[in-house]
Amino acid sequence: MSPPVATFNGKDFFDPGVVAAPKTSGPWSVDKVLATVQPSPPVEGTDSPVPFFHLLERLKTNKREGWRRFGIERGESISDHMYRMSLMSMFCPPELAAKIDLGKCMKMCLVHDMAESIVGDITPVDGVPKPEKSRREAETMDYIAHRLLGKVHGGVTGREIRAIWQEYEDSQTLDSLFVHDIDKMELLCQMVEYEKRCGKDLDLGEFAYVATKMVLPETKKWADEVLAERDAFWKGKDHVVHGELGVNGGVQDKKHEQQDAYYSREA
Repeated sequence: MSPPVATFNGKDFFDPGVVAAPKTSGPWSVDKVLATVQPSPPVEGTDSPVPFFHLLERLKTNKREGWRRFGIERGESISDHMYRMSLMSMFCPPELAAKIDLGKCMKMCLVHDMAESIVGDITPVDGVPKPEKSRREAETMDYIAHRLLGKVHGGVTGREIRAIWQEYEDSQTLDSLFVHDIDKMELLCQMVEYEKRCGKDLDLGEFAYVATKMVLPETKKWADEVLAERDAFWKGKDHVVHGELGVNGGVQDKKHEQQDAYYSREA
């Protein structure tokens, strides 16, 4: 893989702040990705969490890929997304907070995309089937829990991280449903923020689709507020948004099928 390059004062130089998810040939595996990590992959099997701390840096340097297709090259990172999710969860309405483990939900927000440190951010239009995406992410979480953290404090924290991630993936508990909704809510906020910053030159309406997949009335109320905010913004612009304002955004049927498969609760 070519080293990341930036230009300053007309000269190209190695940019240590750019860490892209590598492309591998043949069947995907954690070890194939680790072989590309520079300067070296994290040290495994120690009783120190420091190698894991270094791995987490990849969540700070990897960008959320969905925005790249619209020319947003310096958009939010994966960890940016998870950080705001965790803060959003703190504002869980009291009637819902009484039914969930809010502390665990905050952890789930910070853990749910952790596998992307190795897998990268796979989006609905990338052509990776949901079962394959799930396989890659599960293999990565096993690597983190056992090979990186298995000997750290007896492996307790590693097992907790792995269990919280699995609960999110299974989407069977109220805690996990809340975090799935928060995941979508954070995306909706970012969508509107990017659009407003770009004026009438950027229509990200296809991402508004995720609001249709939110399930809890408390979080759907938040989504309705953000979409109403978006509708008011576009109605004030000399611009036509195709389809139903705030939801379809001119998205083709094929893309909706990809989104349906991606957001399906069945692996």
